[in-house]
Amino acid sequence: MSSSQKTEARPESDSSPELDAVIIGAGFSGLYMLYQVREVLGLSARVFEAGEGVGGTWYWNRYPGARCDSESYYYCYSFSEKLTEEWKWTTRYPEQPEILRYLNHVADRFELRRDIQLDTRVSAATFNEAHNYWEVSTEGGDHVTARYLISAVGCLSSANIPDFKGLEDFKGDWYHTGSWPHDGVDFAGKRVGQIGTGSTGIQAVPVIAAQAEHLTVFQRTANYSIPALNAPYSEEDWAEIVENRAETRRKVEASLGGAPFVPIHRSAKDVSEEEREAIYDDVWTNSGGFKFLWGTFSDIMVDLDANKTAADFIRAKIRETVNDPAVAEMLSPNDHPYGTKRPPIDTNYFESYNRDNVKLVDVRKSPIVEITPNGLRTEDDEYELDIIVFATGFDAMTGSLRKIDIRGLGGQTLAKKWEAGPRTYLGLQVAGFPNFFTITGPGSPSVMVNMPVAIEQHVNWIAGCIGHMRDHGHRRIEAKQAAQDEWVDHVNAVADFTLYKHANSWYLGANIPGKPRVFMPYAGGLIEYGKRVDEVASRGYEGFELQS
Repeated sequence: MSSSQKTEARPESDSSPELDAVIIGAGFSGLYMLYQVREVLGLSARVFEAGEGVGGTWYWNRYPGARCDSESYYYCYSFSEKLTEEWKWTTRYPEQPEILRYLNHVADRFELRRDIQLDTRVSAATFNEAHNYWEVSTEGGDHVTARYLISAVGCLSSANIPDFKGLEDFKGDWYHTGSWPHDGVDFAGKRVGQIGTGSTGIQAVPVIAAQAEHLTVFQRTANYSIPALNAPYSEEDWAEIVENRAETRRKVEASLGGAPFVPIHRSAKDVSEEEREAIYDDVWTNSGGFKFLWGTFSDIMVDLDANKTAADFIRAKIRETVNDPAVAEMLSPNDHPYGTKRPPIDTNYFESYNRDNVKLVDVRKSPIVEITPNGLRTEDDEYELDIIVFATGFDAMTGSLRKIDIRGLGGQTLAKKWEAGPRTYLGLQVAGFPNFFTITGPGSPSVMVNMPVAIEQHVNWIAGCIGHMRDHGHRRIEAKQAAQDEWVDHVNAVADFTLYKHANSWYLGANIPGKPRVFMPYAGGLIEYGKRVDEVASRGYEGFELQS
């Protein structure tokens, strides 16, 4: 069946589902899940994708400066040696178009498109308790049944557009970075206002500033950022990467964050100030990126005093970089420890504020009152704008799933179940929703680590679980409530051991008005999480109820 064909439902009396699996989303998660279900397990599957092309996050996020924040040679799949050998990345941190080309190459290379239905948004899914399968509906009128429902919707795919008064009356153009026009935006000669300075905003500012007549950045929270030190790969660089692939993979799989950094077993407080500064400066100058967090000292994320040494170093670098002391002070974070929000990396972000055409506005001191027909008004001033860019992030980890009417046992909805915050077992299943798997769901490391590595870990586990069920004649699997409660308690206990709860971040849902403050990801790291989920599987899927 081609991606443009529609799926018709079977008669209600037929107890066998049409498909083994329905997968929602065709990004990194959905493509690999389809490969595993179809090519490894030999089962039938269909992917429903809302976009007009594959790529997930990298299909939608085309904003200026969009690129990944993990290095390309390990921000990729590892399941196919041939795929790894035939793809050559061009830069250390590839931009969105190159990552999208990679994912399209994967879809073509493994002939995945024939089981992907594009431009199709899933609207509802109901578990049929009598037949142990899911009935899935789309906004376009498709209806299909499947033994398993697998969410590959992504953790950062539901755009958060603040409810600003007057936005509908704005005479100019406005855009959210997570849903960017595919033909781009022309900033030449325009007065641009950008709201938000998280990871996305930090990537966008230098590019917009170089194109626009004037850029006004409206900042609520100053952010720590580390230089990316991005550069094209030379032939020698790539030859070294190829030669060390096996060792890189071993390090990645043994790491906390899914990056090939050798674990550092030293405290920031156990060395002299001179040695500590030299270590930080070496990484800042020669490595950049996440190595500053994961490859300097082992206690930065668990000890406030150790964290302060890193935060002070970054603040000093901001003051060195930004010419205007008042602006440098505004850009220096002082309300949360370093790393407790997703730590951005950048190319010339702080340098952009030395440009004559860039202005920084602190909306914590002077909040935005409304969007006016000709721009934006804060409590203290009014700004005339031609374009507004919302770099305001996402309803992370739960937003996309809560938009779908997912109904489990007894007709209970997932939205209602998660009304007080998301609860899962291992980030993989929700009690009361049999045969429903969530790739990188709440309660998994996902957004705190290198995503493709976390995705492969999850997909491999789900595929192994489905294979186990097939081989043992099971038709239904459901997380037990007690096991889910224990896992949620463990996730919170691990978070309490760290400094993460010291920040009002989207890890806690703090960027969404009215969203419950629940720490959503698992902060114990990739390797520890992998050990735990593998133990669950080795013990006959402990914590799950399986039925024949």
